[in-house]
Amino acid sequence: MERTTTVIIGAGQTGLAMSRELAARGVDHLILERGKIANSWRRERWDSLRLLTPNWMNGLPGAAYDGSDPEGYMTASAFAGRLERYAAANAAPVRDETTVLGVQASGAGYRVQTDQGAIGCGTLVLATGAAARAHRPAFARDLPAGIAQITPLDYKRPGDLPPGRVLVVGASASGSQIARELQRAGRDVTLAVGAHVRVPRRYRSTDVLAWLDIIGRWNDRFDAVEDLDRQRALPSLQLTGLAGDNPLGLNELQEIGVEIVGRMAGVRDGIALFSGSLANHCASADLKQNRFLAEIDAWVRENGLDPLLPAPDRPAATRIPHAPRLTIDLAREGFGAVVWATGTG
Repeated sequence: MERTTTVIIGAGQTGLAMSRELAARGVDHLILERGKIANSWRRERWDSLRLLTPNWMNGLPGAAYDGSDPEGYMTASAFAGRLERYAAANAAPVRDETTVLGVQASGAGYRVQTDQGAIGCGTLVLATGAAARAHRPAFARDLPAGIAQITPLDYKRPGDLPPGRVLVVGASASGSQIARELQRAGRDVTLAVGAHVRVPRRYRSTDVLAWLDIIGRWNDRFDAVEDLDRQRALPSLQLTGLAGDNPLGLNELQEIGVEIVGRMAGVRDGIALFSGSLANHCASADLKQNRFLAEIDAWVRENGLDPLLPAPDRPAATRIPHAPRLTIDLAREGFGAVVWATGTG
């Protein structure tokens, strides 16, 4: 059986960064990748996707961003190319097209079984990403057989969906972006909205993700978080990196014709059921957004920067339809597809 000190599973940004650090310390290792380097960025992202983080935030150990557009947002394919160049520059020992079938404890280390054979190692790094598998609710199996079901990992472009109306379930970054793209492409979109995190793309002339860095949110340690499981389950920010597409909120989606309804709760006899919690979820998202922006304002004030920055400009409250629908007969109303933007796990 082949042996090495460390096996890294996954040749994305985390796996490649770990490889670089191990190599710098003289630790022999292998990276196992089921596809090619940056596989998920190449194969499991839609065509128009751009990263949510500005380019200056997308550096890697020993490879800070040095391009001409630090405040821009890379396409998924551009980021994949960056990872491929990073792997080549560091001579990363990647075994691509190698699928890990299982891992077992073996003595003081591990036995990693792949479709190419077994590898023994002393330490193991799981770098498979937080979004490797799309989550679908159990009631997805109750949808009418004639309605296509896809996830953000499958979705590529509007033209690939079958004819008919589209129900997008989930209003975080992926669901909101896909709903907007489909509606603009002439589809009739309904968006089911549960818990979501609403923030502006920029606030007081600065990217909101930069503010998270500036005020110290990125420095919060996992062992200082009161409820770590809840923190890990928080929805992604309602943002997009596409130029001109911010803000990406429920108000903006409604303005272009997207219908919003409450959280999807189930399917009965072909009828989609939605909770009556839309107003509460939106009020909660508005409240948390304003608390966060107030935290930024306090930091600005405490550091004497108020005269140097634009005045606070809070987004308007989310507009709620007068009577959001609680049921939709999917087949009767001509729905051809459901997009499950319901997270990963």
